[in-house]
Parts: sequence; C-alpha cells; structure tokens
Amino acid sequence: MKRRLFTLMAALLAGAFTLGAQDLDAQYAANLIKSGPAPEFSIQGTDGKTYTLKDFKGKTVILDFWATWCPDCREETPQLKALQKKLKGRKDVVLVGVSFDTDPAALASYVKEQGITWLQLSEFKKRKDSAIAAAYHIQWIPTKYVIGPDGRILLATVMQDKVEALLAE
Repeated sequence: MKRRLFTLMAALLAGAFTLGAQDLDAQYAANLIKSGPAPEFSIQGTDGKTYTLKDFKGKTVILDFWATWCPDCREETPQLKALQKKLKGRKDVVLVGVSFDTDPAALASYVKEQGITWLQLSEFKKRKDSAIAAAYHIQWIPTKYVIGPDGRILLATVMQDKVEALLAE
C-alpha cells in the first residue's frame, strides 16, 4: 500500500512539474495579442536609425522583448544566438530585439560582450512606461512575437522553443 501511494505521489509530482514547464504561456502570456494585425511601432535602433514595423514588410519578424538586467533574458541569449546563426543567409526572416533597458551604455556593453549581431531597438524606458510594451501587452520578459510577412501575428509566447517550432514548419 505504501509503495502504491509513493508511486502515485511521484507520478502526481512529475505531472505537476511537466505541466508547469509546458504551461508558461498560460501563466505569463495570457494577455498577449494572439492574432490579427501587429501593432505598428516607431523606435530607434542602437545603430541610430528609426525603425517601424513597415520597414520589415514581406518578411517574417521575430520580436524579442527583453532587457540586460533580466536573468531569464540573459539565459536565453545563447539560444537566440543559435537561432540567428540558423537564420543567416535567409532574407525572409529577421530577428529584432526590443530592449527595456534604460541605460544605453549597459545595452551596448552587453550586446558587444555577448556578440549579439541582430538589430536592437529601445525606447530606453522601463517596460511600464514604454509605448511598444503597451501596444504589444508586454507584462513579462522575455516575450516573443512572430509576425508574418503580411504584418499579422503568427505567435505570441514566452517560450523560445515555440518560436523555433513555428519557424521549422
């Protein structure tokens, strides 16, 4: 009897941990825009140019909302570098970081230190004060949006593996 009870408890615990790992979107992405046209934006890049969503028309756009001070975002940097490497040479997909850093020097330093080569945009405002965060309903970082060539949202998630699975289709 004790053995069955132990086995049942172990199975329940394992299931709870699995559900928690699979259910991050339910916890953190519930308020994201799931479909329809992606909100337009106009934000300065770290290269000094101003970018709008229309600048990427005809391409699939991966918007990665993040910040250098965010531990989960830092943990994802190697995955994003690997994704960027996979996308190298593809003209139909672009990876764009949208940083909620308030210090341009901190962002520039981290980007250089990590060898981040994809475009970085920032209003240099806290998330709660950011126009793009409000437009995209960002309440948690890292958050990713995948926007199709037609400007419509294909995916809104906090899970990097869902982005990669969509791109593999």
